Amino acid sequence: MSESGSVVTTVPAVATYEDLLEVATNLRWTWKIDARRLFAALDPTASPGALEWPQQLLLGLGRDQVNERIQADPEVAKLAHSVVQNFRSYFTQTSKTWYHTHHKNEKDQVIAFFAAEFSLTDSLPIFAGGLGTVAAEQLKAASALGLPLVGVGLLYRGTSHQWLDREGRQHEAWDMMSPAKMPIERARDAQGRLIQVTVSLPGRDVQVAVYRAQVGRNQLILLDSAVSTNSEIDRILTTRLYDSDIETRLSQELILGIGGVRALAALSIEPSMLHLNEGHSVFAILERIRRIMAQEGLSFEEAQLAVRPGLLFTTHTPVAAGHDYFPDAVARRFLAPYARQLATSLDSLVALGRVTPEWDGDSFCPTVFAMRMVGHRNGVSRLHGRVTRQQWSMLWPRVPFQEIPVGHITNGVHLESWTTGPFSELLTESVGAQWQTTPGDPVMWSKILDAPDADLWRVKNEARADLVEFARRRARKDLARRHSPSERVAAISVLDPDRLTIGFIGRFVAYKRPTLLLRDPERLARILKSPGRGVQIVFAGKAHPNDEGGKQLLQDMIEFAAKYDVSDRIVFIVDFDTTLDRHLAQGADLWLNTPRRPLEACGVGGMKAGMNGALSFSTIDGWWDEATQDADPSAAPIGFSIGTDLDYVDEALQDEFDAASIYEVLENEIVPRFYERDEHGVPTRWLASVKQSMSTLAPTWDSLRMTRDYAESYYLPGMAKSAQLRAGGARSARDRARDMRRLRTGWDELSVEIGAVSQRKKGHRVYLQVELGVLEPADLSVQLWVDDGVAPFSIDAKLVDRFGPRARYDARVDLASYPEDVKLAARIVPSPLYTDGEILPGMMTWSL
Repeated sequence: MSESGSVVTTVPAVATYEDLLEVATNLRWTWKIDARRLFAALDPTASPGALEWPQQLLLGLGRDQVNERIQADPEVAKLAHSVVQNFRSYFTQTSKTWYHTHHKNEKDQVIAFFAAEFSLTDSLPIFAGGLGTVAAEQLKAASALGLPLVGVGLLYRGTSHQWLDREGRQHEAWDMMSPAKMPIERARDAQGRLIQVTVSLPGRDVQVAVYRAQVGRNQLILLDSAVSTNSEIDRILTTRLYDSDIETRLSQELILGIGGVRALAALSIEPSMLHLNEGHSVFAILERIRRIMAQEGLSFEEAQLAVRPGLLFTTHTPVAAGHDYFPDAVARRFLAPYARQLATSLDSLVALGRVTPEWDGDSFCPTVFAMRMVGHRNGVSRLHGRVTRQQWSMLWPRVPFQEIPVGHITNGVHLESWTTGPFSELLTESVGAQWQTTPGDPVMWSKILDAPDADLWRVKNEARADLVEFARRRARKDLARRHSPSERVAAISVLDPDRLTIGFIGRFVAYKRPTLLLRDPERLARILKSPGRGVQIVFAGKAHPNDEGGKQLLQDMIEFAAKYDVSDRIVFIVDFDTTLDRHLAQGADLWLNTPRRPLEACGVGGMKAGMNGALSFSTIDGWWDEATQDADPSAAPIGFSIGTDLDYVDEALQDEFDAASIYEVLENEIVPRFYERDEHGVPTRWLASVKQSMSTLAPTWDSLRMTRDYAESYYLPGMAKSAQLRAGGARSARDRARDMRRLRTGWDELSVEIGAVSQRKKGHRVYLQVELGVLEPADLSVQLWVDDGVAPFSIDAKLVDRFGPRARYDARVDLASYPEDVKLAARIVPSPLYTDGEILPGMMTWSL
């Protein structure tokens, strides 16, 4: 039986209308090229956008017309049979997936993946940017790997559409979507009853309807406050993504977190791990604790320790504006019901979300709350992990930078979702069909280096031509609304299918620097218009409706194109969606990314485009920072970098240098390499870089690798430890809470000093003098800290003797191996028996 409840049966020789509806209602079709081909074949008049709504397409055609089309065309019948057969067999192969073969003992433990947005398809428009993309990629990868993961998000009925006025100024039009037209259904419990959960907000309880979408082998649960019994105000709480009203925003976050865990419980899903993305979902922690308190009879403190290892928090932005801050009075009003439910004080609960807990005037930040409450934290690239440790270092005072407990797992993209049909066929011919299901195999992907240049160039030319035609259609549609008929005719000739094409998608916000190209507009115009070696730019993206500065950046780009007569070579495609995202990623030759280092958490656009034969052209930030470091320096370059990896204090100077770098690299490296052709008209040097890029990107910046890393680095260890703490009526959690209370009570009495240093035949012996106070040596880990100025590290010291509350330890180190100015310090941390090695704020005592 599939997870949607349908019985897996033998596929009939001829697929039927009902078979295809089943395929269309599972969002697995979003990454299956043959399924997309089938829907297009059933309605050849459908636009690319309409094909994002296959369920509605089939319903519109009707049973008779679909069945007639299948019976009338043997090729369509063959394709339909293959698609249905592949769909049905997918669910019978779960036991052969990576997770079930490598971690079969944990196959029944569920991970709940919370995010405010998921970018799966335009027919489920609940996304705005990069977080939605990454969340969707993880859902798809989890299905492929057989990882039992359920997504939890909000159902936004209001969707905005971007339009530009004659001056190029962005405006928004809002539509209300009906869930009946989306690929979702109301969730029901085991008795078949519609599920509805309650979430407490100030002065009232709000009813929340629960919907579900099937995403391959897994589910996505969506919460909707548009319930008739709610007040008019409460019915629209979940209407808009990232609502700017602070009370609506906080209400959404409580609905997502509290309501999400309650919805899972109503579905009889008891997750072993919660993966919380950004601060929007952190209140799931409170409901998780409340449920454990009720199940095991624990106090708030005991339950918090029991669930802590099973909580992972991923931050996706290093930009301060990307984190929510709620005034203290607002946080108190909204959290008061939960303090009562958790039998804890409101003061202490709110303090957990303050940077300075004891300061009542500090705002409540969900990110801070999560950082303090979870057992695991990570950024989404190597550089972002470092930046996050810097950004939130104040939460771990006196903890060395490299020991701040924030790791990283670099994002990846679901390759099968983004490659075109021809590119997919080329990959299968070159490396084998297993590229769709096997995470990170460098040997397999190295075979792409042997792909024939002529075949690769043909496929890339087809994709670029498709992008040009798509852009022309979108341009005509937009100009039909806001310009004259003559301008609509001109749209027919925008872009050239044979010209070097740069793609750019991003939010129009200052740190992304989308107008960095315009620093020297005359020079850019010359590059674009260069005879026989011209360049064209296709770009898309939105400014937040309330960001007037971002809207001005977009307008500056539009005005540049008009002023310098390059509107046929720099084309903005209005109203970003997944259809546009796919066409641009597939058709671009070069992917431009210009964030101000180090403010890009990761960035995934270059990964998508890279697997379709585009080279990245990016500042050395996010994922590109590690891609350039890890690339083979002896091979063809995998892309081109803007500027350096230096961190600037002066942003204006950084912008000046990076802009100059863009022009230099374009003129002297990128354009010559692209237009240099052999006797067959093939750019062999360019394609050498393309193949090197693809063979490098695919095994590493793939969502299968990303999701496997999450499973092995966080999910599996976290679930195991949480299960241990909860075993036997949560005895270990109770014991740990008691021990931690004792440690905190006696911690201020501790002190440590470095004593004598003596030389031995093998290195040196450093004595440490410790004042224990009321604590015992078994409670503590005493360490020698060695700072050589390069890679500081700690050495565990051994207890030598004890005299009442005083103890002497020694540590062995070969000081002759380090510079003369090596620095030594002593410190005390709790025994790993109580912390599992986690660094806890306020529990690290240093020598003076």
